[in-house]
Amino acid sequence: MDDLRIPAGPGCPRGLVVPAGELIERFSHASGPGGQGVNTADSRVQLSLDLATTVALNEKQRERALRELDDRLSGTVLTITAAEHRSQRRNRTAARERLAHVLRAALTPPTPRRATKPTRASKLRRLADKKRRGEVKARRRRPDAD
Repeated sequence: MDDLRIPAGPGCPRGLVVPAGELIERFSHASGPGGQGVNTADSRVQLSLDLATTVALNEKQRERALRELDDRLSGTVLTITAAEHRSQRRNRTAARERLAHVLRAALTPPTPRRATKPTRASKLRRLADKKRRGEVKARRRRPDAD
């Protein structure tokens, strides 16, 4: 198995290389169709990476990944399962791609919100709608006893 390479992008400008020795693969029977080989082939792949001990992340990236992926972690271990293909090789590839995608998304810093002002036309539309709504409600009232 080769190292997992994650291309450069926001959060990791030089990209990441996760050493193959840090990735733990486990294989088991996958559910679903598969013909005669469904009960004998271990085609489901579970790919695990311990985020706390990996050398691929620096401290800032590690903190962000642990914070962002907190609900998906078992302790500090991120596990990805792939069982959509009948072939173990294709499931291994799918699990590695999914792990790369999850790490890339976790390391991407959030885009800051830019405060904007409503346009003059939108303010006028809002006030006109409020006035119209108020008139509708006013017509529902009883006439004054004047």
